[in-house]
Amino acid sequence: MSDQIEEKIKNYRTAPFDARFPNTNQTRNCFQNYLDFHRCNKALSAKDVDTAPCDWYQRVYKSVCPLSWVQRWDDQMEAGSFAGKI
Repeated sequence: MSDQIEEKIKNYRTAPFDARFPNTNQTRNCFQNYLDFHRCNKALSAKDVDTAPCDWYQRVYKSVCPLSWVQRWDDQMEAGSFAGKI
């Protein structure tokens, strides 16, 4: 299973269509994938499992989100003032 995930990540080019976010405005898609990445990392790290499957969410949010938003959210995470539930 992990070989399939690694191959998908290797062949990854840009964010695929996500039926949860059918509209042109991809702001919610950006934020949700950012949250999913950090939730995935937190959950798998707590179980001492390889976090490689979480890389998918990271690649998606990095291709969809403006860099300034990601930097601001990372700064808020470090400061402990991030609004999202992770």
